[in-house]
Amino acid sequence: MQICIVGAGAIGGMLGVKLALGGHDVTLILRGANLEAVRQNGLTLIEENGNELLAKPVKATANISEVGVQDVVILGLKAHQVAAVAADLPQLMHSATRVVTMQNGIPWWYFYKLAGNYTDMPLSAVDPDGVIAKHIPIDSVIGSVVYPASEVIRPGVIKVIEGNRFTLGEIDGADTASIRAISDAFKAAGFKAPVSRDIRSEIWLKVWGNLSFNPISALTHATLEDICLYPPTRELAASMMTEAQAIGEKLGVQFKVSLDKRIAGAQAVGQHKTSMLQDVEQGRALELQALVASVIELGQMTQTPTPSIHCVYALASLLAKNLQQHNATLKIS
Repeated sequence: MQICIVGAGAIGGMLGVKLALGGHDVTLILRGANLEAVRQNGLTLIEENGNELLAKPVKATANISEVGVQDVVILGLKAHQVAAVAADLPQLMHSATRVVTMQNGIPWWYFYKLAGNYTDMPLSAVDPDGVIAKHIPIDSVIGSVVYPASEVIRPGVIKVIEGNRFTLGEIDGADTASIRAISDAFKAAGFKAPVSRDIRSEIWLKVWGNLSFNPISALTHATLEDICLYPPTRELAASMMTEAQAIGEKLGVQFKVSLDKRIAGAQAVGQHKTSMLQDVEQGRALELQALVASVIELGQMTQTPTPSIHCVYALASLLAKNLQQHNATLKIS
């Protein structure tokens, strides 16, 4: 298959290396020092066991217009980065191209093809101007939940911290030949890639933890284990998750594990810094809209109070504003 990965960072690059080595025609969209390193030396993936995989040569560019049409487009960008490239994405697509969305949080397409009171309703928190929905045909979209943790340790080199599962799902719950083909390609590359008939419930299971642990870690500079073992922050995370669960259940979501088990799972990850804490330390924009503001918006739609989520969102938003305003980083050494 011809596969373009838009945003070949820690997760997109991880996929890119293994799909390219699996024989697919892979093009990476990336920028800056990372692009130059990949052009010169290829893209290296260091697996959990220390094994190094090198994709070289591999197509890499910063310009989507140079790529041509693809069979699969994987959006490896963070949620707040998608709108900036949305208008260019149609250049990658033919009538049967599938677009796999890999953003954390509640996706922009959440209510599309979902029966109920909110069918086709946009979410302003993640697509405020409708730019994404305008440029990505809804029939092309495949949802996903990203479970691996990895990081770019230097330009052109990605290290896997843990995990290799990418759950995929048609947003209408269908079982199609195209999603099976993508799942098979992921599996052949060495990933677990189950196809879910209820991708929204899978998304909520991850959002459930991310909406609490990520902003709490950004504010406190604590790891997942620290947050879960310190009673006040564990209680705060549980309160936020309880509010979110009430929203999800009103929207028909099935939470397949208990709240305590979900927290225990986060604790078991250990001394791991969340992606949002890493963003604070490196002065990058925070994923607050998709991870937290979207849940607040859903709470307003379903008339569900979210006092704990509101409070943490307000604090984390001000932190993000100050970091951006001063072009600053913040790290406890």
